[in-house]
Amino acid sequence: MKSLQCILITGGAGFIGSHVVRKFVMAYPEAVIVNLDALTYAGNLANIEDIAHFSNYKFVQGDIREESFVHQLFDSYRFTHVVHLAAESHVDRSIADPLAFVTTNVLGTVVLLNAFRKLWEHNWEGKVFYHISTDEVYGTLGSEGLFTERTAYSPNSPYSASKASSDHFVRAYGETYQMPYLISNCSNNYGPNQYPEKLIPLTIQHIIQQKPIPVYGTGENIRDWLYVEDHAEAIRFILEHGKCGETYNVGGFNEVKNIELVHLLCDILDERLEQEKGRSKQLIRFVEDRKGHDFRYAIDATKLQALGWMPAENIQEGMQKTVDWYLANQAWIAALEQRK
Repeated sequence: MKSLQCILITGGAGFIGSHVVRKFVMAYPEAVIVNLDALTYAGNLANIEDIAHFSNYKFVQGDIREESFVHQLFDSYRFTHVVHLAAESHVDRSIADPLAFVTTNVLGTVVLLNAFRKLWEHNWEGKVFYHISTDEVYGTLGSEGLFTERTAYSPNSPYSASKASSDHFVRAYGETYQMPYLISNCSNNYGPNQYPEKLIPLTIQHIIQQKPIPVYGTGENIRDWLYVEDHAEAIRFILEHGKCGETYNVGGFNEVKNIELVHLLCDILDERLEQEKGRSKQLIRFVEDRKGHDFRYAIDATKLQALGWMPAENIQEGMQKTVDWYLANQAWIAALEQRK
């Protein structure tokens, strides 16, 4: 995309963000890619150390909630495109501390919107604010149906409520200030570099360490799983081909019950660790269900498909790649443990 000049990617040292930063640095050698990350518990420069030396890549440590810092950053780099991923994202943490999610996910987004508006309000041509959100803003589904871009918002956790609010602010700035924007709502991501508190890396680590595997409720909750590299490519694709003022749902076309997913990981790891099949499943322990636990998420991504994007990974191959990455990168896990 020739019009790309200077791109800000927020949260680029996190799980999804690091894959997006790498994708953009490689895809747009003529553009300046600035990675802004506060390096909180989930931010890790080791995630992107392989591209740290690229001439078109810059890292800046900072907090999107700090208004004066953000405005100075925008004045210095004059970002033509913002790809906003920085967010508090773990539902359990949002239940324990909702205010942290409000300040980062809502206030932080508005600070970025204000800085972008101040810089370009009288010259929007060729500028885009792209906000990455979640399917959790839509609430929960029964056994039938899919989330579309027209599904009414009905968030059920402090996390999803904070993301829904930030989505609304982005749209409001588009209507009020004519700011060109894009929004995408993705299903559950998995893959390399995911912080180990999430279901898949936590399960992998517990199997490796022969510790009990906690599964909420009866494990019947259903999620649509999206390989993180597919999501990163979708973000690049939407920025190039999406229509400003539109929302795009990004799904992996992989609906799986949580217990089935855990069983799959157990089977893969039994094979990788060369142990008796079924051994890892003996570690499964059903625990008290999460408060407000949504039953099912399922994405209808036909709008994005019509533009030409499709995920490349199926759940079996994607999970095998993920398991192999964690087995090969136990030093990455150990370094995180030392930071705690």
